[in-house]
Amino acid sequence: MTKTDPQTLSRDDLALTAAFLIALAATLGALFIGEVLGQMPCTLCWYQRIAMFPLVPILGLSLWRGDGMARAYALPLVLSGLALAAWHSGLYAGFLPAPIVPCTENGPSCTGEAQMILGLPIPYLSVVAFAAILTCLLLPKGQRP
Repeated sequence: MTKTDPQTLSRDDLALTAAFLIALAATLGALFIGEVLGQMPCTLCWYQRIAMFPLVPILGLSLWRGDGMARAYALPLVLSGLALAAWHSGLYAGFLPAPIVPCTENGPSCTGEAQMILGLPIPYLSVVAFAAILTCLLLPKGQRP
């Protein structure tokens, strides 16, 4: 916490907490889909997980320690994950000319009904999660004493 009063959170702490909770929800959701439901992710989903999973300890430790280093460590992961998720979403939507190559008929696929959560496909949810985390990390910094 960056304020001297332990009962209140600064604007930076609230944004970092939101980023942490989004990363935690995305990680737990991905683990639930893969480990509990047994649905294997496609190659692009794996790469997005590689960018998302480390965000939980990075953001959590930065929030716990109050050192403000989350931006420096998390931004490269968030930006790479957002780029992968945008590419994956473009393939999924058909905006990009290539078919969804990593998602084959015999292997894991992001196009099935089982890969929809709240009516949205997983690639779109990934874009939303990475964009929300990026927004939280780039919010203007509050005044420091």
